[in-house]
Amino acid sequence: MVVGMVFISVFSFAQKINTQEENNLKFQTYFFEALKQKAIKNYNKAIESLELCSEIDSSNVSVLFEFSKNHLELNNYFEAELFIDKALALEPENRYLLQHKVAVLKAQRNFGKAIEMQKEIVQLQPKENEELVFLYIQNQNFDLAEDLISKMEENAMSTLKLKSFKNYLDNRKLLQQNEEKNQDIAYKNMDIESLKKTYSKSKEYKIMQEILSEEAKEELFEIVYADSKAALELFPEQPYLYKMNGFALNKLGKYKEAIAVLSLGIDFVIDNSAMEADFYEQLSISHEKLGNKSEALKYRQRAAALKK
Repeated sequence: MVVGMVFISVFSFAQKINTQEENNLKFQTYFFEALKQKAIKNYNKAIESLELCSEIDSSNVSVLFEFSKNHLELNNYFEAELFIDKALALEPENRYLLQHKVAVLKAQRNFGKAIEMQKEIVQLQPKENEELVFLYIQNQNFDLAEDLISKMEENAMSTLKLKSFKNYLDNRKLLQQNEEKNQDIAYKNMDIESLKKTYSKSKEYKIMQEILSEEAKEELFEIVYADSKAALELFPEQPYLYKMNGFALNKLGKYKEAIAVLSLGIDFVIDNSAMEADFYEQLSISHEKLGNKSEALKYRQRAAALKK
């Protein structure tokens, strides 16, 4: 009798181990399938695989993180925030989770909350102050941005991106003045050849803007590409130049190059929803031409949201 009970206990224990091993194997299979589907931008399929993972382990941080990332790609902001909050409840000091929460909040243009979250990240990693500067600017907290830049420069933490933020803040009022109607009219009365002669002497950014605008109207896309590329060497922080360079690349059928340029340049867009929408529209065109339907739709939706 005792031998029988021992045999049953051992058998049950062995069964339990086999079930755990089987579940672990299934979990790994589903999880890697989710990663594969996300890599090819098939976010809905990735979510389906993650749901199978969740049936096995509903409190796995990696699964919750992946749920949030895929929902963010689909612009499902409520779900993206819900899952990242569940992950953070389990690992509140995980820097990568915190950074993703900032990305979710930024996508919703909730810069106030994103700033508070970024401050938590800075406590864990002081080098992340650069993103905090950008968030201050996006939230129009210009004084706070300037103060933080000064502190970072004192601590020898300056970067090319930080310098671009400083240039933006230093020139913000001047740029606004340059957009006044009288000055625009003066340039708009000049043809491309005259504009280029003036630009060769002054190297004034506003003139280059007008040159590129006129070249685009005349569908001189090769020249738009060349001129915007050259101008970026002088004005690497100006998002308009990246936009026009990406626009020209799209017109020339160089869609992968356009995506690279536009993805880089959009980080320099500050406090300008219309221009940000232009970037997303060009990215949508690039992906559409490459057959990336889901990515094209995502960027079209982002552009539309900014225009509301």
